Amino acid sequence: MKLKEIAHSRTGDKGDISNISVIAYSQEGYEMIKEKVTAERVKKYFQDVCKGEVVRYEIDQMYALNFVLDKALGGGVTRSLALDKHGKSLGMALMEMEI
Repeated sequence: MKLKEIAHSRTGDKGDISNISVIAYSQEGYEMIKEKVTAERVKKYFQDVCKGEVVRYEIDQMYALNFVLDKALGGGVTRSLALDKHGKSLGMALMEMEI
């Protein structure tokens, strides 16, 4: 199954850091996501994009995980030549992950 079947995503950016939140639709889905969507797996999934560390934060009350990807936006909005300077497509890309 794809992650998008049990969760949705929001993204943000600050400089060269992308912030991807994964919010489960249910507590059961959240438990599965906590087990299967690790920082290491997200780092590997975005290995061509993210050149820095990936840190995962858990927000149990909201059934959400927050991933912070360092060095993932080509230097940041004012420096990047990428089409998606803010990294908004990274959240949708993560939703395609098989879990």
